[in-house]
Amino acid sequence: MYILIFVGFIATFIGTLSGSGGMINFPIMLLLGVPVHSAIAANKFANMFSSFSSFFVLLRKNDTKLSPYLISGAISLLGGVAGGLTASAISRENLTIIALFLLTGALFLTFLKSKREADPEHEIKQLPPSKYPYLFGIGAYDGLFGPGQGTLQMQLFLRNGFTYIRTLSFTRFNTFLSCTGAVFTYLYTGHYMWNVAIPLTIGSICGAQAAVKLAPRLKTKQVTILMRTVTVVLILQLIIQWR
Repeated sequence: MYILIFVGFIATFIGTLSGSGGMINFPIMLLLGVPVHSAIAANKFANMFSSFSSFFVLLRKNDTKLSPYLISGAISLLGGVAGGLTASAISRENLTIIALFLLTGALFLTFLKSKREADPEHEIKQLPPSKYPYLFGIGAYDGLFGPGQGTLQMQLFLRNGFTYIRTLSFTRFNTFLSCTGAVFTYLYTGHYMWNVAIPLTIGSICGAQAAVKLAPRLKTKQVTILMRTVTVVLILQLIIQWR
C-alpha cells in the first residue's frame, strides 16, 4: 500500500509538471504483479481525481473562467470512452505486448522539443477546430493506455500559442475528462483492484497538489531527465520479465 502511495505521488508530481507521469507508475504496477488491465484502470482512476484537483487549484489561482475548457474537455471525454472500450476488448497477453511497445514510444515523446511558450499578451484562448481530431486521438490513447498523453497534450497546446500555465490547465482538465470516460468503461468491464487503485489515488492527489504549488517557479529540465532515466530502467526490467 505505502509503495503505491509513494509511486502515485512521484509519478503525478512529475506528470503534472511535464507530462508522462504514467510512464513511471504504470510499469511499476506491472512489476508488482498487477494485471495489465487493472494497472491501466487504477492509473485512470488515480488520474481522474488528481488531474481535477490540480486543475481546480490552477483555475482559482489564475482567476479564469471554466467556459474556454468545455469544448476541448468534451472531445477528450469522448476519446477516453473510445479508448477504454478498445482496451477492454483486447486480451491481457496482447495488451501487455502492446503496452510494452507503447511505453517505449511514449519515452521518445519526452525528447520532442517544445515550442517556446507564448507571450501572455498575445496568447490565444481556444484551440483551433482543425486540431480537434488530434485532441480526440490523444484522449483515445489516454483511455487505451495513457503514458505519454500528458506530453502530447502539452506539445499540442504550446505549439498553438498557449502559455505554460494555461497549457498546464488545459492538459489537467482534458486528462480529468478522458480518464473519467475510461474509468466508466473499466468499471463496466470489472477490471478494478481497489487495493491498488485507492492508495495510488491518494498519492496522486498529493503529488498533483505539490506540483501546482511549485509549477510557477520550478524548471522542468531536471525533472524530465529523471523521468527519462527511470523509464529506461523500467522498460529494460519489463523486457527481461516478459522474456
